[in-house]
Amino acid sequence: MALLDIVLFPDARLREPCDPVTEVTDQIRQQLRDMAETMYDAPGIGLAAPQVGLRSRLIVVDVGSDDEPESPRRLYQLVNPEITASEGQVDSEEGCLSIPTIRETVQRFERISVAALDEQGQPITIDADGLLAICLQHEIDHLNGILFIDYLSKLKQQLIKSKLKKLAQR
Repeated sequence: MALLDIVLFPDARLREPCDPVTEVTDQIRQQLRDMAETMYDAPGIGLAAPQVGLRSRLIVVDVGSDDEPESPRRLYQLVNPEITASEGQVDSEEGCLSIPTIRETVQRFERISVAALDEQGQPITIDADGLLAICLQHEIDHLNGILFIDYLSKLKQQLIKSKLKKLAQR
């Protein structure tokens, strides 16, 4: 396994929609393993392929915790994930490994269903709510070139861009 470099905003690769995976191969499985290792090392709870410079529709998610027995770790390695159903609305404070130091509240669906292939190429459906639903939506957005800051007002987006520019100059 290998740690991958995380692509940082405003890198244009974060805005490019990803291509569907036509076959789950050993190479795809290795990319998923490398993405998971990178996510855990960051540390984060989700990572999408464009965040490590890949153009495939791949995400990894694990919202569990070693410190909370009621929320054990469970790694999802998903190929071509799509939201197939959604309901409710919830405000969610989010951050992103590609936009370090920024946390903002955005509105997400409260409950979702996601259809995908697992790392073996088998179809799966995930019915999610809470943090898992929010994280899945965030990572699937990445596959479509959408960032969580896109849900904010234009003024907030400008303030974030200015803040990140100043941080980059240090």
